[in-house]
Amino acid sequence: MRIVAGKHANRELTSPGKRVRPTAERIRVAWMDWLAEEIKGARILELFAGTGAVGLEALSRGAWSVDFVERDPAAFHSLKANVAKLRERNHTRIFKRDAIPFLAGIDDDGYDLVLADPPYNSAVSKLLVDRWKAIKFSPLLAVEHATAQDMPKGDRTLDLHETTITLYKQAVK
Repeated sequence: MRIVAGKHANRELTSPGKRVRPTAERIRVAWMDWLAEEIKGARILELFAGTGAVGLEALSRGAWSVDFVERDPAAFHSLKANVAKLRERNHTRIFKRDAIPFLAGIDDDGYDLVLADPPYNSAVSKLLVDRWKAIKFSPLLAVEHATAQDMPKGDRTLDLHETTITLYKQAVK
């Protein structure tokens, strides 16, 4: 697993092993290319961060900062190692928490973009979208999920065969 593009291109990342399903490289590339304009200079929140590969790819491509939320101890350890390896401590914060309860403490418009890769086919994906609509902590939410999963209708989708990324946009105030 590696960073694909930007200032950290080709840097290898640490993975905790088979317990965590990191976003595949081809998915990350498509996701970051698709959201390239939204990423530049953005304050990003990555939920269900795992190894941090998605958020670190965004930092490599020009995001201003990324806050990571991950609860699994092995993934959390890998995430911390990856942030240190890339020397991105000044542009990141890492929270060892459950993603959904974490959202209760976020202010409105706390982030420019939220990237989320919850466990595939879990109810937490829909719960995340519902919380995002209620709390309004970011104008944009991008959720990676299984293509076959029933998700609330988004504003744009990126179909990558068995994986889909759905982008949700808040109405402008």
